[in-house]
Parts: sequence; C-alpha cells; structure tokens
Amino acid sequence: MGEVETALRRAGKGYVLGVNATHPFNSWGAKPPVAGTAEAIARGLDPAAWRRLSAGEGTKGPRLHDWAYLELADLDASEYDDGLPGPWTRGLLIRRSLADGELAFFSTWCPAGTPAETLVRVEGHRWAIEDGFETAKTELGLDHNETRSWHGWHRHVSLVMLAFAMLAAIRRRANAAAPPKTLIGLARTRRTSSAGQSRRSGASRSGSPSDASGPPTSSLGRSGDGRTKPPRATHT
Repeated sequence: MGEVETALRRAGKGYVLGVNATHPFNSWGAKPPVAGTAEAIARGLDPAAWRRLSAGEGTKGPRLHDWAYLELADLDASEYDDGLPGPWTRGLLIRRSLADGELAFFSTWCPAGTPAETLVRVEGHRWAIEDGFETAKTELGLDHNETRSWHGWHRHVSLVMLAFAMLAAIRRRANAAAPPKTLIGLARTRRTSSAGQSRRSGASRSGSPSDASGPPTSSLGRSGDGRTKPPRATHT
C-alpha cells in the first residue's frame, strides 16, 4: 500500500485509484485466495467474473466496458480513522475495453458491501474531471502562465476555475428547457381574449345606423351651410 492510499485512509476517505499492470495484489482472511500482479490476476479470471457496466454518460451515450471486481480483505477502518466504525474492504477493480480488450486497474477502499456498480460510477467521474481540465486549458488558459511563486500560481488557477464555473452555470441555464405553460396561465389568456372580443363587438353595434330609430330634429341643408327646420303645419 502506497503513501497516497495510507493518507486517504487516515483521512477517512474511500477511493478508486488507478495503478499500473505490475502493481502487486494479494488477498487474506476469509476472501478467496488471490495473489500476483494486477495484469496476471486479470488474465486468470473466469469469464463469468466480468460484467458489462456503464461508467456514465459520454458524448455518444453510455460509456460501456467490461468490469471485474475482486474483494481482497475486510479490515477494521478504525485502525486508520476512529470516525469510521465497522469493516471496510480493500479490493481490485479491473476495466476491459470492448474495442480492443485493453485493461486498466484500480485499487479500491470502501465500506464493506459496496456494490461494483458504485465503484464503477466513482471511476467514471474521472472522465468528467479530465474533460473539465482540458476545457479549462484550451478555452481559459489554465496552463498559460509563467508564475514564479506558489502565490502567483494559486491566483492564476483560482481565477481560471472561477471563470470556468461561471461558464458552466451560464451554459446550464442556456440549455435548460423552457417551463411549460400552466393551466392557470392558459385560462387567463383565454379570458383576456374573450373580453377583448366582447368590447369590439359592443362598439360595432352602438355605431350602426339601425340603432338610430327616432327621427332627426334637424339636418344639414342641401348646400351644407345651414340647418333645415321641421316644416310648419299649414292652417286653412
């Protein structure tokens, strides 16, 4: 077990750490006997030990690989951290590419009984982290600095990551689907439209000639410059 694994255990952290093919592994206690390098162990596995699982969504859909998980030992976690009661499991996680059969190996530390699916999802987060670093380098200049001190480097990286977080938040809002129209909103729209139609129809009725039923008391003369009075009664 290396220094990084020891430090993580003392910090109370579970992990899925990549290791090389020559990294030695061995089991003990009540677990099935396993011993050798990571690659040698993988080559000797029964075909039934492999399961096809997704490590998360990629640009072209689920990132499927064949996986094998071997529990090597159950250990008392309080030996490293008093805040972790109960047994934790040290294991070996192996990934096999569907395209060319290339193998990758991971040393694991997790609470006893943790399923392989959980460890595979944890390992899959590495893809998103690497993609984020690549975007920060190409779009925001994460690696474009000539700092000569830790303080300068820290300030540059902090500003780049802040800009990256702002862009991620803006992209999330821009790609969010528009909220659906509610029934209340539709009902209000219909009521407003109906009221407008009623007002327009009432105005057209009041201005029509048929509404003027009484005789006019005066009207414009023929020349248009005077008014004609009603004719007087003729007396004989």
